[in-house]
Amino acid sequence: MALPKNVGEQDRTIRLVVATVLIVASFFVQPFLLQIVLTVIALVLLATSWTRTCPAYIPLGIDTSK
Repeated sequence: MALPKNVGEQDRTIRLVVATVLIVASFFVQPFLLQIVLTVIALVLLATSWTRTCPAYIPLGIDTSK
């Protein structure tokens, strides 16, 4: 089952910028657990921007690719 492409260009760009900021921020925060959380969130944003599919958008009926 292929997931629908529901992430548009502007949404994708925002996800990439936020992911970059979170990765950079993870180098400067102190608790190691917070570093891991920021990195995981950044990786999710990178994955959804790369695949152009956001699983959270599907049940909500959101499609920014139009």
